[in-house]
Amino acid sequence: MTSRAEALKAAEQLLARETGPYDPVLVIDGERVREKDGTLIVPFNGEEYLKTRNPRDMLLDCWPILVDLTTGRARMGTIGERDFWRE
Repeated sequence: MTSRAEALKAAEQLLARETGPYDPVLVIDGERVREKDGTLIVPFNGEEYLKTRNPRDMLLDCWPILVDLTTGRARMGTIGERDFWRE
């Protein structure tokens, strides 16, 4: 079983690997991280949006990172899984 701290670290590492040199600074939205059915749902967005929470600063198409708490495997969520990770 993977701890929440280990799962968050796996999500941070995945986000770092998936972020390109010309992408905006992306940050995990720690206030909205939650667990559901053995999966840690880890939302992220641009640094500016997370500072302001102004919808005008929000980046689109930032599907959350999903971390399996049994295996510790982190992966990017997909739009097809929206019903699962939506609040």
